[in-house]
This record gives sequence, structure tokens and C-alpha cells, in this order.
Amino acid sequence: MSGPKPPLRPGHVWAIRAKLQLEKRTRDLAMFNLVIDSKLRGRDLMALRVGDVAPNGYAIDQATVRQRKTGRPVRFELTELTRQALDDYLRITGLKSGEYLFPGRRGPYRSLTTRQYARLVSRWAVSVSTAQHEADKGDLDLPPHWESPGRAAASGPPENREHGAIPRRRDR
Repeated sequence: MSGPKPPLRPGHVWAIRAKLQLEKRTRDLAMFNLVIDSKLRGRDLMALRVGDVAPNGYAIDQATVRQRKTGRPVRFELTELTRQALDDYLRITGLKSGEYLFPGRRGPYRSLTTRQYARLVSRWAVSVSTAQHEADKGDLDLPPHWESPGRAAASGPPENREHGAIPRRRDR
């Protein structure tokens, strides 16, 4: 499916983060958090080098990246969650300042391709729908600090959520 996708809701963001943390997928968590903070296109995200976000080996508070499409610099803040995820990722991988932040399968001097990135994004989207379904059924126990704010209240009454039942509209 091509074209614009609907934006993630805060509950989806927290569900994806929780799933990536539970599965100890350090690279994916760092990448996901960076995507959320920077709002960069996939092409620009894959072109990032370690020095762009962690010039001295530790993630910085703000970064500036020049977009390929527009040529304009984009300045964004890195939240504490993102800085921690990036620091953990860099500590585990041992990447240095001039290397690609997310190296691909083609070697350390080539970045992850946008196709590989797109596969990861679709995997995250599938995992959030699965996690949301499991949470609605009560099969998934998330720690309280991973629970999305207001998720239970926004989900609707249990009888409307079971077995995919959709409430009837009264205006018909």
C-alpha cells in the first residue's frame, strides 16, 4: 500500500515501545524512538551517522539534519527515552562517529536500505495491532508505566470489543 499512512496515536506509540523493550530489540527501539522524535523521512533517517546524534559517543539533546528532498536543515530534540535507547544501542554495537547509525546487511559502510526500513515499520505496525488485540482480550500484562494513558477508557465497553463486534449506529 502506497501513499500517506494515518498517524500513530499515543497509545500505539506506547504499545510499540513496550513490545520492543519486552523483546529486547535495542536497535529497533532506538530507531523507533528516533523516528518519533525527529519526524524524518525514511531516506533521511537511514542516512544518519553516529556523529549526527552522538558526536562524543553519547546522544545529544538536539540534532540538526539536512533533508535530502528539500535541502533544508531540520532541528529536533531528542527526548530522554530516545537518548537512553540510543546510548544503549551504541554501547552494545560499538559504532563510532563516522559510521552509519543503522548499518545494513551490505556491510558496515552502507546504511540500512529504505526497503529494509519499510519492512521494519510494517512489522511495528503489525505488532501494535497484535499487542492492542491481546491487551483488549486481557492476555497481555503490561507494566503500569507502559500502559498508554486513557487506553481502557477509550476502548469502549467490553461487550463491544469482544469478537470484533461493532456497535450499531442509531442514526440509520
